[in-house]
Order: sequence, then C-alpha cells, then structure tokens
Amino acid sequence: MPLQINSEFGNVHITDHVISVLAGSAAMDCYGLVGMASRKQLKDGIAELLGRDNLSRGVEVHRENDYLHIDLYIIVSYGTKISEVAHNIQSKVKYVMNEVVGVKVDVVNIFVQGVRVSR
Repeated sequence: MPLQINSEFGNVHITDHVISVLAGSAAMDCYGLVGMASRKQLKDGIAELLGRDNLSRGVEVHRENDYLHIDLYIIVSYGTKISEVAHNIQSKVKYVMNEVVGVKVDVVNIFVQGVRVSR
C-alpha cells in the first residue's frame, strides 16, 4: 500500500520501493559505507555487495501510523568506526526522508553485514 500525502493541490502516492531507493541513495553518500548488502542472500557468512542499481534491495520499509521504520543492511569500510558510520547514515536518511519526501522517520535500524577493504 503506497504512502499517501494529501495537499491542497491533490494527492501524492509514494510506493515503498521509491522510499527504499531514496533511503539507500542517501546512505551511499555517507563516508565509510562501501555499499548496501543483500538482506536475503547471506550464505556462509558472506554478504553480497550490491551495486548502485540495487539500492532498494538493501532496505526494508515498515510503516506504523504516520511514521516510517527503515532497516538498512550495509557493508562498511575497514578502518572506520562502525558506530560513527551508522550514526551518520541514520542522520542522513532521516534528514532526506523529512526534506525530500516530507515524511517523519521514527527509526532507522542499521544492520552491518560485513566489512570490506575499500580500494
């Protein structure tokens, strides 16, 4: 069921896919993030690194009342402080969702699926 925003000019319907692409794109702008990880294909402890065309696959969107709950599955760069990377991603995703979509994000959960040496 798409998110519906009503205004004086009409209605806007935003699907969860669009929200997940925006959240994934906002996360990719943060320092220390190598990429998004597939949340369903974790085999033998190895996370699959997704390219920019698959940003929505590393994101889950849940709605409760007027708030969004976003889960991000990520791979961080080796040598970065994971807690700082996660905090930066949470702040950036909340800001983008509020400013671009106009929807309040209640929770942004970060699931670190791996660490990679960036080249």
